[in-house]
Amino acid sequence: MTIRRADSLVLLIDVQERLAPAIEGGGQIVQRLELLLHSARRLEVPALASEQYRKGLGLTLATLCEYLPPERRLEKLAFSAWREPGFAEAIRKQGKQQILIGGMECHVCVLQTALDLLGEGYEVYLLRDAVGSRSGRDLEAGLTRMERAGAIPSTVEMAVFEWLERAGTPDFKDLIDHIK
Repeated sequence: MTIRRADSLVLLIDVQERLAPAIEGGGQIVQRLELLLHSARRLEVPALASEQYRKGLGLTLATLCEYLPPERRLEKLAFSAWREPGFAEAIRKQGKQQILIGGMECHVCVLQTALDLLGEGYEVYLLRDAVGSRSGRDLEAGLTRMERAGAIPSTVEMAVFEWLERAGTPDFKDLIDHIK
C-alpha cells in the first residue's frame, strides 16, 4: 500500500518536555519528527498531537510546536489517544484513512493508540525511526506487536518520498535539502 498525501494524517503521541529526555535516542527521534512535520506542513498534510498528563509531563517540545498550533495539541489521560473523549472525533474530522504515527512511549501510548486505530479500520503506518521508549527491549516489543497486529512499518523518509511522488517539482526542490 502506498502512502498517499491526500489520505494521510500525522499523529504524534506524547513528545513532551519531561518525557523526551528519558527516551533512548530521543534527540534523533525528535529530528525525524521535525522533518515529518515540516514536510507535512509544506505538503498540506494535517497533523495532530497528544499530550499525556500535561501537569506531570509538560507540553509538546517547543521545536515541534512550531508546526502544531495549540488547537492541534490535545491533552489526554487515557494511554490510547483514541480512548480520550474528543480525540477520536478530532481524528474523524480530518477525514483521512491513513494514519502515520510516531512518538513516545512506543510500548505504551503509541502501541495502544495504534491498536485502537487498527481496530477502527484505519491504515496505520508505524514510523519506526520516529518512535521510542526508555528501553530498547520495550521499543522492540512495541514495534513487533503493532506490526503483527497490522501496522505497516515505514520511516519518515519513506513517507515523505511517497507524498512527493516525483523529483523536480517545487515541493521536491523545497524539501530535498531538509531530507538530506
